[in-house]
Amino acid sequence: MTGRTTVRLGAGAGFAGDRIDPAVDLAERGGLDYLVFECLGERTIAAANARRRADPEAGFDPLWTRRLRAVLRPTVEGGATIVSNSGAADPRGAAAATLDVAHDLGLPRLRVAAVTGDDVLDATVAADPVVWETGRRLSEHSEDLLAANAYLGADPIVRALDARPDVVVTGRVADPSLFLGPLVHEFGWALDGDPGLLGRGTAVGHLLECAGQLTGGYFADPVTKPVDRLAHLGFPFADVAADGTAVLGKLPGTGGRLDLATTREQLLYEVDDPGAYVTPDVVADLSQVRLRSDAPDTVAVSGAGGTPRPDALKVTLGFRGGWSGEGQISYAGPRALARAHAAAEVVVDRLDRVHGIPAADVHVEYIGAGAALRGLAPVGDPLEVRLRVQAWAPDEERAETVGWEVESLYTNGPAGGGGARRSHAEVLAVRSCLLDRRLVTPAVDLLELS
Repeated sequence: MTGRTTVRLGAGAGFAGDRIDPAVDLAERGGLDYLVFECLGERTIAAANARRRADPEAGFDPLWTRRLRAVLRPTVEGGATIVSNSGAADPRGAAAATLDVAHDLGLPRLRVAAVTGDDVLDATVAADPVVWETGRRLSEHSEDLLAANAYLGADPIVRALDARPDVVVTGRVADPSLFLGPLVHEFGWALDGDPGLLGRGTAVGHLLECAGQLTGGYFADPVTKPVDRLAHLGFPFADVAADGTAVLGKLPGTGGRLDLATTREQLLYEVDDPGAYVTPDVVADLSQVRLRSDAPDTVAVSGAGGTPRPDALKVTLGFRGGWSGEGQISYAGPRALARAHAAAEVVVDRLDRVHGIPAADVHVEYIGAGAALRGLAPVGDPLEVRLRVQAWAPDEERAETVGWEVESLYTNGPAGGGGARRSHAEVLAVRSCLLDRRLVTPAVDLLELS
């Protein structure tokens, strides 16, 4: 416990591919105590494990060092601590890379804490839990299980912060826990204590975890929900008090908007039951949250509650699921949709007859002709259509033929195709299960540059 009356948490990223410049702005003039980068989703942790299988040094977020080069000096000089789950499948590797960046920047010293223990592959296989999506035991699945990562909570982050690091980098940690950990550390909250406090801290973390979504990014819709200067969107911060109440804000001069409407949308984002939002730290009750705005770009948050944490942790399972191939090509002008249909028929026929990929494994979309609406809206005669053909294949060679066949339409017809693109990638099937938290053992490693 530090004795602070409020703690300022800044949201530096809301997903793996997020922008960097808004985080730099927060680091340089935000007066932060903590800058939090939330960069890990279920898809990204599975992809990170696959990358690490291919290259032992590629298991952490590819943008991690780039983010650090931009924000590390101002956070160190300003006394802010960085917390991030960018360690993905290799927190220790990310910590070592952090020291390399500090050395390159000429920083005289740096302490990094790596939080591990979310890799629970062996424990999950031994426990043989029921997989949510299939209702079958894990052992009943024939696919190759690539990885199993448990959602850790705030506890190991608190232990890491007790060592007074400049940077904490974790693997799979629940998004709100990245923000709750600093609050527990600063205010001395007990993780087995008042669930109301933990619920309020979790509510703050949930509001901040997607960064620009809170300040109008995903909210924006011209005419109905206009957002000014969207290209200069500022990321939010929160001043949190020891009782868990908070005031959300964004930096002066930044684009976007932060008001009751944007906050309400983010509060309900990815929440199944507002009265029972399950996290590793607490089952938060968001149903009684109260929001108040007394000034532009400022929202006060209070009223969240909670009940004690669950006995089991959610685990993300990553399976190898074969290969996906894709090809795209555009048709424009009169009868564009008819020519796109003819092209699709050619590709589907050839994939089956020449390459052994049955039509049942092929998905066709006509982008620009209501593809996103799945036939629920009438389609006229669009002036341009982008044909997209995607197919599942059992091996890389056949996956590559999907885009190849689309590209072959250039000279083999129908007329007027252009702008062909092709790609293929391994399919990672992401599923979930529960694991007794007693089988999960988080750990903290400290690395120093001095």
